[in-house]
Amino acid sequence: MAEKTEEKEQSGKPDAGVLIRADNLVKIYKTKETEVLALQGLDLSVEQGELTAIIGNSGSGKSTFLNMIGGLDRPSAGSLFVDGGNLFTMSEHELVRYKRSTVGFVWQNNGRNMLPFLSALENVMMPMFLSNSRKKKEKATELLEMVGMGHKKASRMNMLSGGEQQRVAIAIALANSPKLLLADEPTGSVDTATANYIFDVFSELNRNGQTILIVTHDIALSKKVKRVVAIRDGKISSERVLKEAYQDRLAETGIDWRSEDTQDEYAVLDRVGRLQLPQEMIQGLKLGDNKVRVAFQDGKIVISGPEEASASEEKNGETD
Repeated sequence: MAEKTEEKEQSGKPDAGVLIRADNLVKIYKTKETEVLALQGLDLSVEQGELTAIIGNSGSGKSTFLNMIGGLDRPSAGSLFVDGGNLFTMSEHELVRYKRSTVGFVWQNNGRNMLPFLSALENVMMPMFLSNSRKKKEKATELLEMVGMGHKKASRMNMLSGGEQQRVAIAIALANSPKLLLADEPTGSVDTATANYIFDVFSELNRNGQTILIVTHDIALSKKVKRVVAIRDGKISSERVLKEAYQDRLAETGIDWRSEDTQDEYAVLDRVGRLQLPQEMIQGLKLGDNKVRVAFQDGKIVISGPEEASASEEKNGETD
């Protein structure tokens, strides 16, 4: 048994029920003059059936991570498994098949989601021709009905609003029944009412078992998601979990999702025991350099600046 466990750990393959597993993921972009470290040892697991949001400032690495999961970019180091497939070692042929059948992608730029010279129905049918799906028209019609766009199935892109285009984009991404749906800022260019509708579509898909990963800057959307992962400087810095009191209230219109405290936030230890402290906490320590004192007191880990810790020790010594 011990040998099997050791082999499993060395292989890096995810446990049953885990759809995405990233271990010590690194991505380096090189130019003639410099190197940019976009991901710096990112660790993340996403189980089948989860609806997870990824947040972070521009340049934090969240879109880079999404692109790698989508098979659009390859890691520089570490391991990345999706549905048991190793994206680090896939051949080009395997990668094409993976992008056709395992993942569906909803882009922020609507122009990347739809072909402008085709109708909404024809756009949804297009991926099915690449996978030889049967009953293409019937399935495409069903998907458009599901996202509330059945009445616009004959419309082309220039006849649809931004929100309508995004709903069609979701139907297109689902055309080949992917195990994982990826969405990059799906509500970034729509009004609040449309954003709420799009989130309701994602929620309904998730209730039916669809695994969804969303990158977003939308505060209201991120506060409705049961699990939110924050990326800072290419690593997972924290996770937010929706409070139980709000989990059955997602459809309520009287809640101000931007201002209410709907989630509990947790710092995240990586696989070697490191964590990122929020910048405001670091500033509060008023450090002269990058050294801190760490102590275990009364079942808690206490982090303090060197001078503060020394003063505390002297005071305790006088008391003793």
